[in-house]
Amino acid sequence: MSDSGADGEPKREFVVPEKLVKSPADMELWRMSECYYDLLGFISSMSVALQGTRNSQEVVIPTVVEKLMKALDRLEQLAIETPPVDQPARFGNVAFKSWYQKMQSESMQLITDVLPDPLKEASKELCVYFVDCFGNPTRIDYGTGHELAFIMFLMCLFKIGAFDRKDEVAVGLKLFQKYIILARKLQVTYRMEPAGSHGVWSLDDFQFVPFIWGSAQLAVNSPIEPAQFVEEKSIAKYKKELMFVSCIDYIQQVKTGHFAEHSNQLWSISAVPQWSKICTGLIKMYQKEVLSKFPVIQHVYFGSILTLKTIKPGTMLPNPRLGMIPRQQAPAVPAPPKFPGGDGM
Repeated sequence: MSDSGADGEPKREFVVPEKLVKSPADMELWRMSECYYDLLGFISSMSVALQGTRNSQEVVIPTVVEKLMKALDRLEQLAIETPPVDQPARFGNVAFKSWYQKMQSESMQLITDVLPDPLKEASKELCVYFVDCFGNPTRIDYGTGHELAFIMFLMCLFKIGAFDRKDEVAVGLKLFQKYIILARKLQVTYRMEPAGSHGVWSLDDFQFVPFIWGSAQLAVNSPIEPAQFVEEKSIAKYKKELMFVSCIDYIQQVKTGHFAEHSNQLWSISAVPQWSKICTGLIKMYQKEVLSKFPVIQHVYFGSILTLKTIKPGTMLPNPRLGMIPRQQAPAVPAPPKFPGGDGM
């Protein structure tokens, strides 16, 4: 859904987005908004595109994606230059505030440099989402709302035409993965608190979307059954190749004790027989646990690209069709042999 203003059509006006969901009563506006439907459409579309992929496979990386990856490298460099300080409090290292200020002061330039000339005006709108996706400098915390800001940032790039539909695999495997790795580095380096975490009741203290897209990767030609993702040998073998397994590996590194105790939801997911069912189930859970929560949505920004306009009556909520690769999307590498008794949808 790219709106073009570069080819003789009326030039679109970009705006600085603002928070518009001010009270729980506004949640109905959000649930019926174009932005809500677009968001679920984007998550579904990316899920379909990522089926059967592997993190390290060769993909064509478009210029804008490559430049954004370099921008994230720059932010990682800033974290190296801003080490944690000695402080009595165990969590929430105040050096994060310094890192955040540096990131904020460079972000407008970083985003402007990334965008092609006809779209540079969009940087003031995009920058708000970008700055918001690394955590909160006052509370020194990070949660699914910050992750959502990055998802919205990516959506904006697709909607304005900076990314093309054919770039979905590169965006998911390379750019989103790089963002998640940077977010984890910040969480560990600055001992960030989970923002509003349910603890053992959520999937993970910090992230959600990599579990959705990670289970979508496995909906076709999965080398492991769902029951195997908690096994140490599966984690060791696939943590670099599969987004879902890399999430499990990260949890195992930062938490101690039995997996069933600290990650109860994920433990119960391992009993679901098909990855495609896990993926669609996680999307429903995301709607319920993240997108329906006022404490998360009150922080969402709306501008000219992502709007709170009401969707046309009768519009169906998008739902991904998983378990088969669309014809136009041949895998870039030969698919691994199918796991016996795997997802035969």
